[in-house]
Amino acid sequence: MAQHPRKVVLLDLDGTLTKSDGGIIASVVKTFEALGRPVPDDAELHRFIGPAIIESLQRNHVPEDELDRAVDIYRSFYADKAVFDDPNEPGNKVPGRLVNVVFPGIREQLLKLRADGYYLALASCKPEYQCIPICEHFHLTELLDGIYGASKDNTRLDKDQVIRYCFDKIGFDGEAGDRAVMIGDRYTDIDGARACGLDTIGCRWGYAPAGEMEEHGVYEIIETTNQLEDAVNRYFATH
Repeated sequence: MAQHPRKVVLLDLDGTLTKSDGGIIASVVKTFEALGRPVPDDAELHRFIGPAIIESLQRNHVPEDELDRAVDIYRSFYADKAVFDDPNEPGNKVPGRLVNVVFPGIREQLLKLRADGYYLALASCKPEYQCIPICEHFHLTELLDGIYGASKDNTRLDKDQVIRYCFDKIGFDGEAGDRAVMIGDRYTDIDGARACGLDTIGCRWGYAPAGEMEEHGVYEIIETTNQLEDAVNRYFATH
């Protein structure tokens, strides 16, 4: 990564590369049950996909003095406890993070982007220690040049913090001509990228409620995974 200029494609994980709602929602339900608190309705449960878990717990009125315990409970079901049905292997039990499938067409698009010479970096608000085994399990690691996520201690939590951490790790240098674009499906991707001076290509197949990406100023929205390479090439042709 020493050569400049470089073109970096930052990729969100949940709702962009993988369909992860089943495992996230199941883990959230278990968390609220363990806390003895009412489980949010279906629409609210879907809003847990994208933002940092602590942000969503706060939005659902989990008291400050219960937040650390709630995060620990969530992470135990999401990362460790094999209690959920595996969508990829019926009859097998897995933790929430593996109740997950790669969106059709994503692997092919990542291969094309790599062949085009882009540096592909995962940039997720999910803790990095969770991103790595998910990418390994679904054979995404070999299609990415780097995997960057939030810190376990919540000191690196928001998308802009993750992007800056990624840029620091890869030696990104805008003054040397390096350019980047974010690929994501939620407001967190768009707002985080903008805070770093970047545009976002939005993924309609993800989890954004109607109108969310437009309201947050997304650069372009693509409808299907097979449009990804063309959208990235279009973007860098003019930026």
